[in-house]
Amino acid sequence: MSDKTDKTYAVNRPDDEWREELSAAEYHVLRQAGTERPFSSDYEHDPTVGVYRCRGCGAELFRSETKFDAQCGWPSFYSPLAEDRVEYIEDTALGMKRTEVRCANCGSHLGHVFQGEGFATPTDLRYCINGIALDLQAD
Repeated sequence: MSDKTDKTYAVNRPDDEWREELSAAEYHVLRQAGTERPFSSDYEHDPTVGVYRCRGCGAELFRSETKFDAQCGWPSFYSPLAEDRVEYIEDTALGMKRTEVRCANCGSHLGHVFQGEGFATPTDLRYCINGIALDLQAD
């Protein structure tokens, strides 16, 4: 993962441990800020009620009650479980300004957040999250 911040995280593993614990695809998304293929995550339309955790460290990030169908190819949420669960990093990697969302506990890349897209949600935000970055724990 490219270091865009010098923050020390509560979960701070050496790179070789991350590679051992994660599949190649998980490592690419979580530790190298990659993106999974659109429409490849079962979580996009999963109706299970529960909490979505960071696949890297298990931190609780989102609740199913804040998930909505944005028809964008990735699980979408309008709010994290709490603001201190995620961190925001300015991302200009594709020649445009976006806001990257990372797990505040381990620094893993989750996806991006977008504002002002006109979705009928309470926050006018769309947290576009890679399903491979999450684990769903049913209530």
